[in-house]
Amino acid sequence: MDKDYIGEVIESSTGDFLAECLELNSSPPFGSFVKVAGRSPTIGLVFSVSTHSIEPNRRPTAYGKTEEELRLEQPQIFELLKTEFRALITGYIDTTGAHPFLPPQPPRIHSFFHPCDADEVRMFTDTSDSLRAIMNAPRLPTDDLLIASVRGAWMAHNRDTAYLVTMGKDLSRLIRDDYDRLSSIIRRIAQ
Repeated sequence: MDKDYIGEVIESSTGDFLAECLELNSSPPFGSFVKVAGRSPTIGLVFSVSTHSIEPNRRPTAYGKTEEELRLEQPQIFELLKTEFRALITGYIDTTGAHPFLPPQPPRIHSFFHPCDADEVRMFTDTSDSLRAIMNAPRLPTDDLLIASVRGAWMAHNRDTAYLVTMGKDLSRLIRDDYDRLSSIIRRIAQ
């Protein structure tokens, strides 16, 4: 068993997966890259995070108290909650290297996941393929996901200005028909 994992896959499809975090409120950040363990590790980009009841027909109740007060008075409440996230699959790794496209099979249920390290993020963000995957995926907060993923990748590239300029040029090619949208995205990346 992998002792360093931070959660596991509980639903999987060709294009994305749902994972449950080991600890409450411990999801990888929105727009960050994660790696699902397996024969061919799958790389995903976190696009949705939620915390909710473990019972499908029960909702948490507002108590008018801080989290700290509730943890002292009613710690059992937090045992009835879980944190999950969805990730867009952006590629996979096999014996021949990194592949910035969908894997032949989705991640297996109960596979463990980890945040990607800087080397893995660089491996999957050297080209604009991940940007294109985000742009083409349905029902995503596309602009915010582009911003978060480019900012995270820029950090993994040691804040290299040349990398940021390259991503800006790639975004301008992908969003060339909507200047206002493009300028908004680039402005927010730079903030």
